[in-house]
Amino acid sequence: MFIYTSLEKYHTDLLNGSTTCVDAVQYFLARIHSHRHLNAFTSVYAEEALAAARRLDNRRAAGYAPGPLHGLVIGIKDVLCYKDHPVTAASGILKDFHSLYNATAVGRLLEAEAIVIGHLNCDEFAMGSTNENSIYGPVLNALDESKVPGGSSGGSAVAVQADLCMVSLGSDTGGSVRQPADFCGIIGYKPTYGAISRYGLLAYASSFDQIGIFGKVIGDLVKVLETIGGPDEYDSTALPKRLEFNTLSINPSNTRPTRVAYFKEAIEHPSLDPEIRYTFLKFIDTLQQDGAVVEAVPFEYLDYIVPAYYVLTTAEASSNLSRYDGVKYGYSAQSTPDYSLEAFYKKNRTDGFGKEVQRRILLGTFVLSAGHYDAYFTKAQQVRQLLVEKTNAVFEQYDALILPTVPTTAFPLGSTMDDPIAVYLADIYTVFANLTGIPGISLPLFRHSNGMPFGLQVMSDRNQDPLLLQLSLNWLTQYQGFTCANN
Repeated sequence: MFIYTSLEKYHTDLLNGSTTCVDAVQYFLARIHSHRHLNAFTSVYAEEALAAARRLDNRRAAGYAPGPLHGLVIGIKDVLCYKDHPVTAASGILKDFHSLYNATAVGRLLEAEAIVIGHLNCDEFAMGSTNENSIYGPVLNALDESKVPGGSSGGSAVAVQADLCMVSLGSDTGGSVRQPADFCGIIGYKPTYGAISRYGLLAYASSFDQIGIFGKVIGDLVKVLETIGGPDEYDSTALPKRLEFNTLSINPSNTRPTRVAYFKEAIEHPSLDPEIRYTFLKFIDTLQQDGAVVEAVPFEYLDYIVPAYYVLTTAEASSNLSRYDGVKYGYSAQSTPDYSLEAFYKKNRTDGFGKEVQRRILLGTFVLSAGHYDAYFTKAQQVRQLLVEKTNAVFEQYDALILPTVPTTAFPLGSTMDDPIAVYLADIYTVFANLTGIPGISLPLFRHSNGMPFGLQVMSDRNQDPLLLQLSLNWLTQYQGFTCANN
């Protein structure tokens, strides 16, 4: 029986002939079929994936050197363009649309000999924290099917959680990779803004969006980032230089960083589950006992980060989503109340967009309006600048910043549908990294007394992703399954 543990071990098995790419694809297709009720995939490319696997097996048998992601079976969020394949952002407005080109990240996956097995479900246009805002229906958490998997990249998280693929790609605008990783008990990594090109990523908020990676092994995430990251002539926001990684090694005696910060106000916030708070503080004690310097840093902006985030992202969304009007592609109304172009647009967008997307477009249009621009959008930009200055000050003294990933464990299905504000406030710990452009990762270290996992969020300074991932590898090795007396 095929068993996947890591890309490194998989490549060893391929080279010694103990498995094949076809074996891997057949295994995951069988898993996808038996777990189809989880609703993780919007499209499965079974025949294409098997054909690609056969080609790779034949190339290897003919003596060709394998590519860096040779045979990696990967799922991609339904906001990433894959040429001649459907991409809908889980929205009715893009019904039956097929991409005309590959996203840069997808193209680099294919060049590196990865196998794309399908597109993954998500909240519509990446707007949501539960993966219930999808035209395809909600995704279920494989650990407890009465719970949400998180969002917006819920399908990407569940695909890795339930062993439906080896690794998956999501997108993270305000925590949409780290939050579902927390709820599903896997690793979710958002690189530094610009580390991976956004070309071919359907935009929600362009100055926030970043392609992220889900997996169970840090080494897999590094290999994928090394392959798909780097400069891109099609994306002016991509970093001008590729992030450089030395070989990561498990060496707890050289654990870095030695200086770790956390925000005291964040840990004292009333929204934080008491058991998560207790475990977080006990983990700090353990880090200190093991030689790390861990200190509380004052953070006076905690109550401003979520409002600033939603003002800015909805403003960008109202602009980015204006292109979806039903004229050239996607959903187009068959009849309108009258024959005016305005009525045609209104009908297309009213029928094509879901309620959450409509809500955010309207909010974004409001904050950009002439009478409210300075009161909301300008103020939010000022808050963002203050957060960047705060970030620079923190990382002048500390190597990493740690916080809980989410204030609670996974929500019950349907419990937040009538209270969008409660869902927005659940982003309180994750939006900081997107507002400031720093990398963040959720590490699956803990388990709640209710049986559900929760993670530790670790952040580092911009472009310090190699340090962040080395630290993550060390901590996962040392503290996996961390428990404390009251947990």
